[in-house]
Amino acid sequence: MKDVFITRIAKFLPNHPVTNEEMEEKLGYINGKTSKARRIVLRNNQIKKRYYAIDANGEVTHNNAQLTKEAVHQLCDKDFTVKDIQLLSCGTSSPDQILPSHAAMVHGYLKNGNLEINSPSGACCSGMNALKYGYLSVKTGQVDNAVCTGSERTSSWMKSDVFENELEHLKELEDNPMLSFNKEFLRWMLSDGAGAVLLENSPNGHPSFKIEWMEGYSYAHEMDACMYAGADKKEDGHLKPWSEFPAEAWGKMSLFAMKQDTRLLGDNILIKGVDSLKQAYEKHHIGPEDVDYYLPHISSYYFKDGLYKEMEKQGIPMPWEKWFLNLQNVGNIGAASIYAMLEELANSGKLKKGDRILLHVPESARFSYSYAYLTVH
Repeated sequence: MKDVFITRIAKFLPNHPVTNEEMEEKLGYINGKTSKARRIVLRNNQIKKRYYAIDANGEVTHNNAQLTKEAVHQLCDKDFTVKDIQLLSCGTSSPDQILPSHAAMVHGYLKNGNLEINSPSGACCSGMNALKYGYLSVKTGQVDNAVCTGSERTSSWMKSDVFENELEHLKELEDNPMLSFNKEFLRWMLSDGAGAVLLENSPNGHPSFKIEWMEGYSYAHEMDACMYAGADKKEDGHLKPWSEFPAEAWGKMSLFAMKQDTRLLGDNILIKGVDSLKQAYEKHHIGPEDVDYYLPHISSYYFKDGLYKEMEKQGIPMPWEKWFLNLQNVGNIGAASIYAMLEELANSGKLKKGDRILLHVPESARFSYSYAYLTVH
């Protein structure tokens, strides 16, 4: 088995940062009215800036594959070009289409010759699953290098016209034309961007990060879906997929909007997250004392204190001075968030050889968690 190192890391955030006051203008007003939910969600998540692949005229500037291509290009220079990539592994929860796969579309934009591609599906953990596929491929000697990415272009899923058809239908029924909080919640949480890393079997970067191990845990065997798109959640908790609805219902029910069961989220995301972290610690015989920098992907600062307290409750407290977060300034970019955090830490000037870094990525879709333990070389 080979050692595996992250030797280069890059992020791409499109256009200019969008403030809280500018969000609704970018995404559009639903039913022509200012959202009441926006203030509540923003007060809790405490995000100040985020990025959208939308220009000043409301036109789309990048699709998801193009965002990812830009991040990959930022990894490359004259010493390592796109033509040197042996494996391309791309994770996202917001692909541009159902088929072809996201990685195939990124490869199409790169135009860099024949290579293996991999497209893990899912939500935030898809970026970590992309990383793990690359990690295992380099570790086993299948390839000498791999480029792994996480990206999202959720702004187009959150624009007002996605919901207008449903509101018009509700008006026809003389019902109250207001979106449920579960549908509107994620409009004020998610944003666009991409991150990419280069994996190699020797430490060529400054700094390089050796991947000591990666772990993943799913609780789908005991938990209902919590975040979903392309489906409707029934009273019994099961999802009815878009393919089982007539086409005319897709817009009337906003079936393709991302939705969040906020009750299920609040009751479980932290408990399961700390339970899975304990399992990872125990498997690898480490604890919080073996971590110098803790990078948790949290969707909202609302969960920050709760996560800290849940760790204390389950006997694995993580001191505040070890936490590293950038949510307030880049927003919640889903599968790309952990890449953007690590990129910012790598360029912070804080790291020294031997530092140990723990990446912790939760996914509320049906409660999955991914971990990576890195050492600085």
